[in-house]
Amino acid sequence: MVKYSERLDLTFAALADPTRRAILARLERAEAGASITDLAAPFEIKLPAVMKHLDVLNDAGLITRTKAGRTVTVRLSPEPMRAATEWLHRYERFWSASLDRLAAYAERRETEARKKRR
Repeated sequence: MVKYSERLDLTFAALADPTRRAILARLERAEAGASITDLAAPFEIKLPAVMKHLDVLNDAGLITRTKAGRTVTVRLSPEPMRAATEWLHRYERFWSASLDRLAAYAERRETEARKKRR
């Protein structure tokens, strides 16, 4: 069994690549999943490269593959994303406070700039 932190490492490593994120976005729109050929179609990379990306997503548990005859269908697997979202949510209060301070600072600067223009 993969430990929780190792699973998170695999998830974030898989999400670090824009092609893999694009593949996940395409799968999100395909409720019944998509064939590997359909997933590869919009990309300017060769099918073996797409397969390597799918291997990384599969190793991270972000997708599942099923085979019917010669067609392999790929579907999203939500659990790793759920775990990553929960992990990120723990730190949201730090980001929110910083963003609130940044917004307040920007508003003060804008108010000061308006006063100087008058």
